[in-house]
Amino acid sequence: MACCPSPPPPERNARPSHQAVVFTFESGGILVFNDTRRFGTVEVLTTDEWAERSGRMGPEPLSADFTPEHLFERTQRSRAPMRSWLLDQKKIAGVGNIYAAEALFLSGVHPQEPAHNVPPERAGALHGHLRDVLNAAIDAGGTTIKDYRNAEGGSGEYARKLWVYGRDGEPCLTCGETIVRVVFSNRSAFFCPRCQPQ
Repeated sequence: MACCPSPPPPERNARPSHQAVVFTFESGGILVFNDTRRFGTVEVLTTDEWAERSGRMGPEPLSADFTPEHLFERTQRSRAPMRSWLLDQKKIAGVGNIYAAEALFLSGVHPQEPAHNVPPERAGALHGHLRDVLNAAIDAGGTTIKDYRNAEGGSGEYARKLWVYGRDGEPCLTCGETIVRVVFSNRSAFFCPRCQPQ
C-alpha cells in the first residue's frame, strides 16, 4: 500500500500557533489548548452538568454498547448522509472525519448514501471496519496530516495507512479508480466511485 509522507516533527520547544487557552499549574507546567481550526470550546461543568451532557451523546464506538444491531437500528431512523450520521456526536461519540472516511471506504458505503438506505450487512461491515480503523489509529498514535501532535510532541503515524482521506486525485489502492473529494455539510469527504458506488 502506498503511504503518505509524515510532516517533520515540531521543534521541541516550539510554541503552539493558535493558543486559545493557556492553563498554568502550580508546579510551573503549562497546558495549552491550541485551536487551529477554531472548532473547540472549553467549559467548566459540575459533575451533574457533565452527567447530563454525557447522557446526550451516543455510545462510544469501541464500547460494548455499540453493536452492529445498534448501528443498523439507529441508521434506519435517519435520512442524513451516512458520513454526516457518523460525525453526529448524538448518534455515536468521538468519530472524526478521517476515520469516518476510512471506515466508509472499507465498508463500500458512499459517504452521501442516506443512512436509512444502508442494508444490515453493510451496517455490520461498517461497524467492524469503524472499530478496526479506530483501534489501528490508536495503536499508531493518531493521524498527523498537518499539525496534530501527541502529548509528547510526536506525530501520529496512521496517515501512512490512509486509503482515501486526503488522497483526492490519486488512484484507489484497491481498484485504481481516481479518489474523489466532495464537500457537503461544510466538510470534505473522500471516496472511490468504483469501490463505493451510490
